Amino acid sequence: MKAAVLNSIPGRLEIEDVQLDDPGPMEVLITTKAAGLCHSDLHFMEGTYPHPCPTVLGHESAGVVEAVGPGVTHVEPGDHVITCLSAFCGTCGMCTNGNLSLCERKRTDLVRQPGQGSRIRREGEDVNQFLHLSSFAEQMLVHEHALVKIRKDMPLDKAALIGCGVTTGLGAVFRTAGVEPGSSVAVIGCGGIGLSAIQGARIAGANKIIAIDMNPGKLELAQQMGATHVVDASAADAVAEVKQLTEGGVNYSFEAVGLPVTARQAFEMLRPRGQATVIGLIPVGAEVTITGVDLLDEKILTGSNMGSNQFRVDMPRFIDMYLDGRLLLDEMVSQHIELEDINEGFEAMKAGTVARSVIMFD
Repeated sequence: MKAAVLNSIPGRLEIEDVQLDDPGPMEVLITTKAAGLCHSDLHFMEGTYPHPCPTVLGHESAGVVEAVGPGVTHVEPGDHVITCLSAFCGTCGMCTNGNLSLCERKRTDLVRQPGQGSRIRREGEDVNQFLHLSSFAEQMLVHEHALVKIRKDMPLDKAALIGCGVTTGLGAVFRTAGVEPGSSVAVIGCGGIGLSAIQGARIAGANKIIAIDMNPGKLELAQQMGATHVVDASAADAVAEVKQLTEGGVNYSFEAVGLPVTARQAFEMLRPRGQATVIGLIPVGAEVTITGVDLLDEKILTGSNMGSNQFRVDMPRFIDMYLDGRLLLDEMVSQHIELEDINEGFEAMKAGTVARSVIMFD
């Protein structure tokens, strides 16, 4: 089968032939139908986050179950599924406390053990699986706890977005921060995750939703998603603008860029007892500093791992929101591309000309 392989870091993806093993215990073979290009993949391609090579990237995907291994009970062949990097063991302390996105044993319990052979191979060589998924490929072989069954009337190109960016943004609003009706919200960065956070704030009933970006096209799209105000950060002091618009600061802010400077801005634009949630992936080793005296205002700076999700509960709900018109996903898909065009898709991402590119495998 064809797959996009990262052979060196930093590097571009190379379309190669790889092979999958047969499904083992608790494993599911999926025919990939759609996979979104997420900025997190780009972080690994550029070396901001480390990962062993060679590896098949991709983690935002949807498909159809082809076969299941012994012990699988959640799905059967023919089911439509969304994959999720927040794979869970279901038995560790975090899982049993409801914090599945912070599972403590997924790196040991959900991978193949020594002697079992690799799930992905290339001409006799083991290929590393990426975030339990590797969805830039025509098929995936994953643990049962890395997917959720969904209704079959959901378009799979839109379902793929829910596999990461949408769940990360909505979850940060609904689960991590718990945005309240009537509150004020600022979102820094209007890519796929930021746009989802803006939609989450709208659905949660926030009165004032301020979108912040340096790209006019993304700010226009943010208004379609529910932003009531926009701030062009290339032409204005974002913190000062937000404080002026809200007469002192927002109740909630969300950083969806992944930089220390924007994380600090998210904290600085809060009103007393406000909460800033960092969604973006800040580079390994980078530090975020805040002014200590601001802590006297009881402000909170926190992170969010994949929207603090419980994805087998959350993702079907998000699908219902899309199908009844509350969650806008069609507008977030900028282009459909083929697997062979994946590097061009990432170039468009870096240029800021797309919200989301989605690979279609049929």
